[in-house]
Amino acid sequence: MKAIEARITKSLPFGARLNVCDNSGSKIIRIFSVYKHKTVKGRYQAAGVGDMVNCSIIKGKPGTKKETVQAIIVRQKKEFRRKTGERVKFEDNSAVVLKDDKGNPKGTIIKGPIAKEVAAKWPAVAKIASAIL
Repeated sequence: MKAIEARITKSLPFGARLNVCDNSGSKIIRIFSVYKHKTVKGRYQAAGVGDMVNCSIIKGKPGTKKETVQAIIVRQKKEFRRKTGERVKFEDNSAVVLKDDKGNPKGTIIKGPIAKEVAAKWPAVAKIASAIL
């Protein structure tokens, strides 16, 4: 896992709902915790592009509702700044569902582009991406 070369704005707090952009069977997931995220007492955890989160499935294939999964956030609406000075934002907030802790995705295809920072940090996700921005 490499360091991200951008200042990612943490815009997706505890309870945020995300679209799933792969073919794993889930459609909408809800964040309930963020991996390796420390906060002060009383502050909600928040996540941004490239972060691994614990989620519960809100909508998807029959029998998968309320199941807990791990996911990586690949797009966010709130803009973030890269070291080159450019600002990047996407049309929606979306994630990719994982099958294990190592970052291997459950699906085989990712619909839409993913951020370059995600591709650098999670190479297994970058392999199945259709476009990297």
